[in-house]
Amino acid sequence: MTFGSVDELLAHARAQLDRLTPAEAAARVDAGALLVDIRPAWQRAEDGEVPGSWVVERNHLEWRLHPGSGAALPHATAEQEWIVLCTEGYTSSLAAASLVSIGLRATDVDGGIRAWTRAGLPIARSVSSVNTVVSSATSGDA
Repeated sequence: MTFGSVDELLAHARAQLDRLTPAEAAARVDAGALLVDIRPAWQRAEDGEVPGSWVVERNHLEWRLHPGSGAALPHATAEQEWIVLCTEGYTSSLAAASLVSIGLRATDVDGGIRAWTRAGLPIARSVSSVNTVVSSATSGDA
C-alpha cells in the first residue's frame, strides 16, 4: 500500500487503533495493560516519564515487545496489551499500528505525554535507562 502523504499514513495507522485518552490509558494500566514510552532520553528528560511505564526507544520496539523475538522483554506475551506513549501522539500511533501488524494487542495515548501531564496524571522527573521500568517516584508538579 502506498500513501501520498504522511498524513494519509497516519490516518491509516489510527484507523487500526482504539486510541485512548490519558485517563482511559491509566485505567487500562490499572487493569493490567503495560505502558511503553518510545521517546528518546532527551525528550523524556524534557517532559518527564510516567511512573511504572516501560522505556523502549522506538528503534527497538518490535523486537522488545514481540514474544517470539530473542530480544523480548519479560512481559512480552501474546496476551499482553501494550499502550504506546510518545510526546504528542503521532509517532505512538505509527508504532502501535506496527505492533498490531505483527499480531500484538496495542494502541496509543491520544495527545501523548503532553496530554497525560495536562490531565494531571503522575509524572516522574527522571531519565530511566532503556528496557527498564520507570520508578514510581513522582514530582510534586504533576
